[in-house]
Amino acid sequence: QVQLVESGGGLVQPGGSLRLSCVASGFTFRTYAMIWFRQAPGKERELVAGITNAGTNTNYPDSVKGRFTISRDNAKNTVYLQMNSLQPEDTAVYYCNAKSLWNLAGNWDSGYGYWGQGTQVTVSS
Repeated sequence: QVQLVESGGGLVQPGGSLRLSCVASGFTFRTYAMIWFRQAPGKERELVAGITNAGTNTNYPDSVKGRFTISRDNAKNTVYLQMNSLQPEDTAVYYCNAKSLWNLAGNWDSGYGYWGQGTQVTVSS
């Protein structure tokens, strides 16, 4: 059974930091690109970070570039999202997504692949 389990979310003040983790099982993690998405109430799903299977390339939108860092540890089947300088606009449920090369096909934003259940991040005073 494929499983992606996110953790590390919570309540943080503006300017603070959080580190999210996603532990994968049930598939060959090292062959999959890993992507973090987020979705706030009433808003569309948004890509926040992606990393290729070997960790050689990363992908960030301008909204988080310089603040968020994605990394992976293939020996631990885990992908991380380090989030610094958090702002209220970062409040959302953060989801972990795994895409094979075939699923990825140059399209980081698609809904294909495996998905976790999400972890809530709330940035508020």
